[in-house]
Amino acid sequence: MPLRLGMAQPGVAALGGGHGLAVTLRAIRLLTDDVTAIVTVADNGGSSGRLRSEFGVLPPGDLRMALAALCDDTEWGHTWRDVMQHRFSGSGPLAGHALGNLLIVSLWELYDDPVVGLELVGRLLGARGRVLPMAAVPLDIEADVRQGGAVRRVVGQAQVATAPGQVLSFRLVPEAPPAYPESVAAIRAADWVVLGPGSWFTSVMPHLLVPDLRDALRATRARRVLVLNLNLDPTSGETEGLTAAELIESFAEYAPDVRLDVIIADPSSVTEKKRLREVAASVGAELIITPVAARNAPGQHDPLRLAAVFQDLFAGR
Repeated sequence: MPLRLGMAQPGVAALGGGHGLAVTLRAIRLLTDDVTAIVTVADNGGSSGRLRSEFGVLPPGDLRMALAALCDDTEWGHTWRDVMQHRFSGSGPLAGHALGNLLIVSLWELYDDPVVGLELVGRLLGARGRVLPMAAVPLDIEADVRQGGAVRRVVGQAQVATAPGQVLSFRLVPEAPPAYPESVAAIRAADWVVLGPGSWFTSVMPHLLVPDLRDALRATRARRVLVLNLNLDPTSGETEGLTAAELIESFAEYAPDVRLDVIIADPSSVTEKKRLREVAASVGAELIITPVAARNAPGQHDPLRLAAVFQDLFAGR
């Protein structure tokens, strides 16, 4: 059962995608059952990319991972989580597909509303909370990436996430996509909104480019928390050449009217503490520097450590 923080459990909306969102959800579910994951839908690689291309559906992979992270902490929940996460091997047509992706797309073919299909999978898993898509249509991510003296346009979430060079700007295609009303309502009704960790320009920041979500983030009564990534590598990946302070500045650039209340950073991601505190203050946020990295899994957050920080925040300490 979730840890009790008072008479009522806090309502939390968690925004992101992939492994970063999954670890956030594993932490939050220890504290409350009132959690809604709002998941990016721009994946164009692997099993998700193949299903998206063949059937014209939302990419299911990040949605599947979020559902698995919220599974009931019982033998039943763990069994179906493992079934959902099972990936076929071999070299045939099913090779590389996650069974959960196939199940989700099957339900989408049976029901007109993708949210209904996700809720049915959640019931199968005994999920504590809801999983919703970020947008009502599949998205693509485009970025202008500088490598050396040249700037090139990179198209696709998978391509942007792995492109060598520094991301100068990024955008969604289609521009200004519609959001699901349930996702907007979840942000507006939440007590807390958590963004990150995750791939910065392809999992965390895309939510800011969906107008209805950005408006909800600006207007919500919730307190907004940003969890920074670990061990920012200045020489590789989509954050090449960017410090933690510069990532926060990029957040403010794309959503100047959205304030943050708390920014959580592991000491490994902090190089200039004074500068980071100044930038956090410029977006209205308190900076909390505390160990949240997993001891035995480099580059990953520890759900229990993260839950401890969230517990103090949710309890007002």
